[in-house]
Amino acid sequence: MVTYAGQGDARRTMELLWGLPSATETTPRGPKPALTVGAIVAAATDIADAHGFDAVSMRAVGERLGRTAMALYTYVPSKAELVDLMLDRILGELDIAYDLSHGWRTAARRWALDSWEFYVRHPWVHRIWTARPVLGPGSYAAMEQPAAIFASAGLSGPDVMKVVGMVSAFVLGLTRQVTELREITAAAGQTEEEWWTTHSQLLSELVPDVDDRYPNLALAGQEGAFEFDHEPGEYLEQETRNAFEFGLDRMLDGIEAYLTRVP
Repeated sequence: MVTYAGQGDARRTMELLWGLPSATETTPRGPKPALTVGAIVAAATDIADAHGFDAVSMRAVGERLGRTAMALYTYVPSKAELVDLMLDRILGELDIAYDLSHGWRTAARRWALDSWEFYVRHPWVHRIWTARPVLGPGSYAAMEQPAAIFASAGLSGPDVMKVVGMVSAFVLGLTRQVTELREITAAAGQTEEEWWTTHSQLLSELVPDVDDRYPNLALAGQEGAFEFDHEPGEYLEQETRNAFEFGLDRMLDGIEAYLTRVP
């Protein structure tokens, strides 16, 4: 099930993201509140990291904090706002200042690799679609750092944002594949080796001329492109990482070539 960011109350979400007081609620008098928005969001992200995004609910977060779900609504109106807060908090991990003394390309490669590790470390982030982005400090910082890298290369502002978006989408797409590879075994109850063995045998039996139909794929296979030297799941994950680094270097090559043509 896909969850979209930006679906909560707009004003309250922005207030919560930026730590601003609510414009529609008065500050209660008396003892300091037992909970904080930060504690609620931290508990929710901990649940997502440990058990997946589907395990996150207001009730589960409340139980983790020793409170009822109703107690949380005083601080966070609903799960819709909580989703934005979770994503913005976790994106704060990408607020990394990169050393530009060795050039923009070295820094850009390091940023992309850090982004890869981030998405693999927090696979639940893939469950939140950000066609409408979260406009919080974590999200801004996560974009500001690569923007600074590519701006140092001499790209214009619009080109900087295009390049950041291009590389980010590449990272997001391939880390999503890794997440799917890790999840499918548990979901299907079948290992990658079992799946590939069964389906490869059936393909050979039912479509014996498959290599003749698709000669370029057959040639790639003859040159070892599809040989598993260990468990297919591990192999495919490593190959995805290899494809990522290969593609990343080619993208950086392209940016360098573009820089030589830009006035």
